[in-house]
Amino acid sequence: MSIQRTDKAVVLEICVDDAAGLQAAIDGGADRIELCAALSVGGLTPSSGFMELAGRAAIPVNALIRPRAGGFHYSAAEIDIIKRDIDVARQAGVAGVVIGASLADGQLDEETLAALVTAADGLNLTLHRAFDLVPDPLASLEMAVRLGFSRILTSGGGKSALAGLSTLTALAGAADGRISIMPGGGVRPETVEALLAVEGIFELHSSGGRPVNGVQPRLLELGFVDAGSRQTDRDTVRAFRAEIARVTAAR
Repeated sequence: MSIQRTDKAVVLEICVDDAAGLQAAIDGGADRIELCAALSVGGLTPSSGFMELAGRAAIPVNALIRPRAGGFHYSAAEIDIIKRDIDVARQAGVAGVVIGASLADGQLDEETLAALVTAADGLNLTLHRAFDLVPDPLASLEMAVRLGFSRILTSGGGKSALAGLSTLTALAGAADGRISIMPGGGVRPETVEALLAVEGIFELHSSGGRPVNGVQPRLLELGFVDAGSRQTDRDTVRAFRAEIARVTAAR
């Protein structure tokens, strides 16, 4: 299946972890939000209050449901937490959830994922970067299709989407329009052209962030902020939109 891309068709998803970032992403022209807490550890489940705020946004919002940092092999208690947080997301009015679960060896946990998909009935579904740990990406792609996911957020197993570009290309080809392969991980305006050159890729994921300057030394000293903290930036999101427009106009 060949996808005809235009600037309007390319979906820019921005992940945010606070109210200021949410507004900056919207003002900058994001098409969709991934709502998180603690992006410094790859994102965790946002608070119910944050979900309720985002649920009133004028663009679609998908809430990440990840109960803790680290890997994605969950205990029964953690799976119950995820299900309860999916219910909170639904009640908050967000459009979808971003979920994932692995077996101890990194393979996707199909039984757990099927239960989570059932719990999320009626919500849009993104499979998160637990996918980047799988030993067989193409087989895992087929599982994601069977389970009914709309997209897979992945760096292609690389440290960044550019590093995993060959795997992203293979995944997009195998997906053949059945599911979206959405690059994420180190995606910046300057990487847009290379990623959109892959046939079948039409969604991009980024924090659209810049380093936070002027952090109070006392906050750093007490560990209340991370030295490498970043903040979603309206102008960076606008730069994404401009680069998407430039690349698609040249096709």
